[in-house]
Amino acid sequence: MSRRTSLAVLLLSCLPSLACAVEWGDIEGRLQYAWYTEDLRALRAVVASIGSGADDEALRAYYRGYGEYRIALLAQGRDEAAARSAAEACAGHLAAANSAHGSFADALALQATCQALVATLKVWKAPLLGPRSAAQLERAIELAPRNPRVLLFAALAERDGVRAVATLQKAVAQFEEERRAVATMPSWGAPEAYLQLARRQLDQGDGAAARSALERALLLAPGFGQARRLLATITSG
Repeated sequence: MSRRTSLAVLLLSCLPSLACAVEWGDIEGRLQYAWYTEDLRALRAVVASIGSGADDEALRAYYRGYGEYRIALLAQGRDEAAARSAAEACAGHLAAANSAHGSFADALALQATCQALVATLKVWKAPLLGPRSAAQLERAIELAPRNPRVLLFAALAERDGVRAVATLQKAVAQFEEERRAVATMPSWGAPEAYLQLARRQLDQGDGAAARSALERALLLAPGFGQARRLLATITSG
């Protein structure tokens, strides 16, 4: 089953109309805005608004997990207990999403990433979660090698800087292609991919390329605080 067919099945199975796609598009947009503006309270409110419906609804479980993933990232450095709790909640929701729809590559990649985050926050779990996370990410890549979010997560897991840049360049190219195609859900990720590409390019000493990537990120998401701060660092010399 292709990625687009897989996502179409998800959308058509949750409601007998396009109202489902509108609902999840709104949820995704609110999650993204709270993430870009680093509003932890708003993120938690959006996750709560998704409700406690059956986690066998793959998209519901996916967006609950995605929201917890963003909460975990924002909570790091502020409230480590909250970060650990959110990371574990993310992994749990994504396990439910993948149980409901085993070929949902976006969910497999996100679950792998959340498991890796749990392993970072709870180091005693690393021997178990590390190999499991790697295997799930490999499965996601096998299912959807051109999925831009899968490529983004693959790049985040890559330790080699050169390979990470190459994967991120593939990701941003696929995000641009996705934006020109018929809208699907999930659709988030392009600004994040440009931000991560800029960070890796800076690590390699390519400030001009990093600046270009950040400008693209901010064109897509003007309120993206992380991108704005990094660009200011570059332009200030």
